[in-house]
Amino acid sequence: MTFSIAALCPRTGQYGYALTTSSMAAGGRAGFIAQGIGVVLSQARSDPRLGALGLRRLEAGRNAEETLADMLASTPHSAWRQLAVLDLQGRVAAFTGAECTNAKGERLGRGAVAVGNGLANDRVVGAMLDGFSSEPGKPFTDRLLAALESGLAAGGEAYPLRSAAVRVALPDAPFPPIDLRVDFAEAPIAELRRLWALWAPMVGGYVQRCLDPARSPPAADIEGHLPKP
Repeated sequence: MTFSIAALCPRTGQYGYALTTSSMAAGGRAGFIAQGIGVVLSQARSDPRLGALGLRRLEAGRNAEETLADMLASTPHSAWRQLAVLDLQGRVAAFTGAECTNAKGERLGRGAVAVGNGLANDRVVGAMLDGFSSEPGKPFTDRLLAALESGLAAGGEAYPLRSAAVRVALPDAPFPPIDLRVDFAEAPIAELRRLWALWAPMVGGYVQRCLDPARSPPAADIEGHLPKP
């Protein structure tokens, strides 16, 4: 019971995913991203092994559809899985097994794919993609969060949400520096939005600390705007 989006921004070269669900810690088992490779989602009765396999197949040069086929061929339990793949050419593919909880479905867009299961209604998946696409000039991470917010506004899940996550890779960073999770909260999407507002001004500083430690700012300067605990 999860709704998610994976997308690539051709304007900035950023790519990543955002997801939310009614169970704890979904960000630790349902979303997968690798720098310079792509994005994979493995949800419903999630199998993290499929996410790891998907990244390996993308790294080997398979496109999104081929990678999805490889993931499905590797498991005897595909009827219980919901999978999505985004490659770095913006190609997308998705699969929803027959045993996934209703309402369920997928929607493919240009450089974006939204998937969901255990939803309140059939409008949620389309609302996610519409929310992501509605303001293409906004920062990419904000657009991913807008997708979750739009899915929630359309009805969300059949059960109260508890966890949410967003991960984004930047073309000039050697690792995905936007990696935020809410593991148990009454309003996880709103809490994820709050964390992103705090983290956004710090992303560049921590990327610089990786690439050029001698000339990078101290952590106290990077985090000087944070509220006291």
